[in-house]
Amino acid sequence: MNNRIRVAVAVVAAGALLASLAACSSPSSDESAPLQFVLSGDGTQGGGYQKMADKYFEETGTKVEIVDVPGDDLTTRLRNSAQANDLPNIAAAANVDPLWKDQLLDLSSIAKDDKVLPTLTVEDPADGKVKALPSSLTSVGMFINKDLWDKAGVSYPTDVSQTWTWDEFVAKAKQVQTATGAQYGLTMDPSAHRLRSFLYEFGSQGVVQDGDSISFDDEGRTALEYFKGMNDDGFMPKSVWTAGEDASATFKSGQVAAYYSGVWQIADFQANITEFAWASVPTPQQPVKATNYGAASWIVGFSGQGKDEETEKFISWLYSPENYTEYCEIAGCLPSVSGLTVNYPKDADAFALYNAEIAASPAVSAVQTTDQLRQGYEGKSMDVEPLKDETVRYLSGEQTIDQTVDAIIASTKAGLR
Repeated sequence: MNNRIRVAVAVVAAGALLASLAACSSPSSDESAPLQFVLSGDGTQGGGYQKMADKYFEETGTKVEIVDVPGDDLTTRLRNSAQANDLPNIAAAANVDPLWKDQLLDLSSIAKDDKVLPTLTVEDPADGKVKALPSSLTSVGMFINKDLWDKAGVSYPTDVSQTWTWDEFVAKAKQVQTATGAQYGLTMDPSAHRLRSFLYEFGSQGVVQDGDSISFDDEGRTALEYFKGMNDDGFMPKSVWTAGEDASATFKSGQVAAYYSGVWQIADFQANITEFAWASVPTPQQPVKATNYGAASWIVGFSGQGKDEETEKFISWLYSPENYTEYCEIAGCLPSVSGLTVNYPKDADAFALYNAEIAASPAVSAVQTTDQLRQGYEGKSMDVEPLKDETVRYLSGEQTIDQTVDAIIASTKAGLR
């Protein structure tokens, strides 16, 4: 593996984690007990897995219990379960965790037979085995309030062959604000995942680790200054990043021209935006066409729970072309395996745009989640995010751009020790 990687997270030693008993019910070697599948998903994604579990029971008589927990609790719950020797059979985890990385089933044959995308097939450096499969493909993208833009008579690109720079986007969105009285031109999820995509569009490589050295390029610095400018002049609601205001709710209010988020919003918008028309549009480039994409989560199977064979059998069934295609259509997500034709019941053009932007993106756009996974295999774990945390301090006026860049580098180095 190339040792020059983009640092997605700061890391902590596994020994620093606290132990406590798991709250979930214990999986059992009892043949009549269900396979336990722990995940964190919205109603659409979690509901998709429940429907697949129901289908599996109808076909095989084997019950799979879907345990859907809040996203903020999932990592702690799995850690606690590992320390209590009480892991579930399957999980859709954010990353491989040092506390349970040595208890994973080998899923290499499933990855190969079911054609998991090569960019998301990551071997454990220790033994060359694939132990985590991408649940689906997630990607950053731009949405607009179509009604506002049409009312203002302002044009916008509609497919990946049509481009606009961030300067052009901002100018047009301000025209929309002026013509319609919209409160904001743009909102963006307070997320390092979204911020990395923004950096890549300015030509940055993000936070890069090369051996013991951590760097942050001038293009990234320019992007952060541009981002602060959009927050300082009221084009974006600064409270989203500095005070935790819900970006999605802000966009759904109908008072924002555009929303920088991702493909997972499509299913939510289909169900919950009824007061205006929305549309997916190409992300601006300054000058690079880029998104940030990777695994939405990682499907892992735990060994030593008395049901290794049954667990591997269910995961193999889930990733078979017929069943995985059905899951993507139900959950409204992009497939992480090749060769499938997914017929989305609504907004197929929006999904097609995401696929086109992924194909047009540079290599750096694909590495965040895979670098995180490699770090997990190597015994490191995500706990803090210097890029996001220091950017929040920069937006809040607590430090200059130079201090922000220095702090991102220093915090990342400290985390990697």
